[in-house]
Amino acid sequence: MSDTLPPCPECSSAFTYQVDALLTCPECGHEWSAEAAPADEDVIRDSVGNVLADGDTVTVIKDLKVKGSSSVVKVGTKVRGIRLVGGDHDIDCKIPGFGQMSLKSQFVKKVTE
Repeated sequence: MSDTLPPCPECSSAFTYQVDALLTCPECGHEWSAEAAPADEDVIRDSVGNVLADGDTVTVIKDLKVKGSSSVVKVGTKVRGIRLVGGDHDIDCKIPGFGQMSLKSQFVKKVTE
């Protein structure tokens, strides 16, 4: 039965089970709505779980080394007008002083204005 249920959105455990209208993860204890589970697969979230959308402003939460360069994108760098894409690096953006880059959503936090 667990092979037909989606994995846990918090810890990605495959051992989820259903209790009434909720899905539950036995490993981390997270509970979520069974109706929201299929739509949740396409949602890209930041490091603290905020849903990201095209055009959002985010800040970098840790120093990121730039591949092929000795430069570093510093903590707190504000990135405006992000674009969401598929794949491992799910954010395309222009970082001031660096130009066009791809970032992983796990290293950014959405700025709420």
